Amino acid sequence: MTTATLHEQLFKLPDLGEGLTDAEIVEWKVAVGDTVTIDQIVVEVETAKATVEVPVPYAGTVLRLHAEAGTALGVGEPLITVAAGTAVREPAAPADVSGTAAERYREEEQAGSGNVLIGYGTGHEPAPRRRRRRAGAAMATVGPVAETAPAIEPHAPRVISPLVRRMARDHGIDLTALAPSGPAGVVLRRDVERAVAQHAPATTEPVPLPRPEPTPVSRPEPASGGPVRIPLRGVRKAVADKLSRSRTEIPDATTWVDVDATGLLQAKKALEAAEPGRRVGLLALFARICVAGLRRYPELNSAVDTERREILRYDEVHLGFAAQTERGLVVPVVRDAHRLTTVQLAAELARLTELARTGSLPPDRLTGGTFTLNNYGVFGVDGSTPIINHPEAALLGVGRIVDKPWVVDGALTVRKVTQLSLSFDHRVCDGGVAGGFLRFVADCVERPAILLADV
Repeated sequence: MTTATLHEQLFKLPDLGEGLTDAEIVEWKVAVGDTVTIDQIVVEVETAKATVEVPVPYAGTVLRLHAEAGTALGVGEPLITVAAGTAVREPAAPADVSGTAAERYREEEQAGSGNVLIGYGTGHEPAPRRRRRRAGAAMATVGPVAETAPAIEPHAPRVISPLVRRMARDHGIDLTALAPSGPAGVVLRRDVERAVAQHAPATTEPVPLPRPEPTPVSRPEPASGGPVRIPLRGVRKAVADKLSRSRTEIPDATTWVDVDATGLLQAKKALEAAEPGRRVGLLALFARICVAGLRRYPELNSAVDTERREILRYDEVHLGFAAQTERGLVVPVVRDAHRLTTVQLAAELARLTELARTGSLPPDRLTGGTFTLNNYGVFGVDGSTPIINHPEAALLGVGRIVDKPWVVDGALTVRKVTQLSLSFDHRVCDGGVAGGFLRFVADCVERPAILLADV
């Protein structure tokens, strides 16, 4: 004999790692009444560093969504409640929960493993997937019994996607009358489409199926007679905090120089011509030059520990580069840039830039930089006094490349000219070191063959 009980499983916003303490809900992937399975993505949230898809560690029916889209939640605050039915076959002993997915999830969460962060689309192999329970299989209970929770019909259709429910509702399709074609008896979109086609008159045009619409996010509205108040959240809040701390803690100085970039552009064309189809952008060439410069002037590949009053000088070069996205300014980090060739640097820069634009960068790719490169020339400006990316010690800015009159071997000619600016922490070095680094970079831009000395 088999009996069924119902249990409420409260899932709280998990620790998202990298010191993140809160996140803003961007879009719910499920609605109250939907059926969810273990590891199913239920919500998309935006942290100060990335957009993250969060899976639920329980299976059952969604009872409550504890916050609306646009709401900021702290780690540990209620996120979603799921009613899970537990099948108990008598007189067998209770199921052992030590190896269940829910139990393993709790262990991972307590250990801070961060395995909940799946769905980044980084190209790396994700963490091992937790086991999914088949329909009708026994599921171990976690949490208190919900006495007032609604009963689950034993033969109710299993519909995971809110889109499928909406399609069925809009076209008057009875989900209980459908033959599910999905695994574990799940009703899929094609099942509803097939039913719509069967009920449509033969003389009518096909009815366009609805597409999922983005969850509306509340927009700031101006107060009566006052300014628009826009909360500092997500990436904008993180940028504001970091730049304010940089200005407060770091006694920075900026030095700059105009350089003839004609030779660098010629080197770029030669590299791409050597292997048709290969792309080597100017940012990759500047990255290669910066790495060589930091090897000669390691003082700039540093940070300052203000509490212990020590300078931390790094052997590895983890090169950050500023990337403007729809979510704001982010600084992806190329790990161990000193170990990469110019072509490898170009490929990694392109990969990280694409992830940044889609909001798919994992948090560990947004921290740990030792030096930053900022190509603000893409905005059509010549120069800037960039703010150092705290806690680093220096940042190189590159302006736009334009045609300018230039003297070459005593003769006036037109050359491709850009302006380089270096902001540096005056605590780690003096002007001589900063000037030496900037002059080395300028010489490499004007005569790229200088880099051969470091090959």
